[in-house]
Amino acid sequence: MKNFLCTFGGALAVLVVGIGMARASVVVGGTRVVLPAQQGEVTVRLSNEGNHPALVEAWIDSGNLNSTPDTAHSPFLITPPLFRMEPQKDQSLRIIYTQGAQPLPTDRESLFWLNVLEIPPKPSGPQTASRNYLQFAIRSRLKLFYRPGSLPGEAITAPDKLVFKASQGAPAALIVHNPTPYYITISKLALGTDGKQVDGARGMVAPFGELRLPLSRMAQPPAAGTPLGFTTIDDYGAADAHKGTVAQ
Repeated sequence: MKNFLCTFGGALAVLVVGIGMARASVVVGGTRVVLPAQQGEVTVRLSNEGNHPALVEAWIDSGNLNSTPDTAHSPFLITPPLFRMEPQKDQSLRIIYTQGAQPLPTDRESLFWLNVLEIPPKPSGPQTASRNYLQFAIRSRLKLFYRPGSLPGEAITAPDKLVFKASQGAPAALIVHNPTPYYITISKLALGTDGKQVDGARGMVAPFGELRLPLSRMAQPPAAGTPLGFTTIDDYGAADAHKGTVAQ
């Protein structure tokens, strides 16, 4: 999902007394980006739904939440990296895979992050002349998946291949094994025939990797054969429901 971070570094910030509410005007189309290797590039659409122009800066990093355009490194070129967006206008970002110094794996997806930083204009006019304000730059951070060609199976069916096993010992948890070359994001988990949802049991499991899902308020892990239901997020940000059982 999108994370909106109030970023002070690099933004104009003036604080005295009154504090207004910060809202993002620049909206990114979608909640994630998939770049197929055979295409070599992908386009992301931005919209300025506000009533004022905004300065937008975009960059891609490999997982550092504190990255900046100057410190981020990735095998992608993004253009334009810095631009002004007029109100009620759209802008397309072009993301190109450049391969870089070391090619990415060809047997699995690779994960990066697209950052879109919106810097609003400084308030002006008589209505703000005698008022104090706090100004925010708002960053949207989206997952970017680089998907090699000819991967076995399909991303849409990969969640059905997940294997859920109860962990040994306390605290109770499920270990999710992903035997596919695709990243899979679990947003909800329910256990038992009554489909009781487990709070906090969510996360992303890497290709050929494992994810530990805590089972809050459960003294013991579920027995093998216990039915479960889980929801994943697909390439378009939609929620897909799946069913399974706890494996031996």
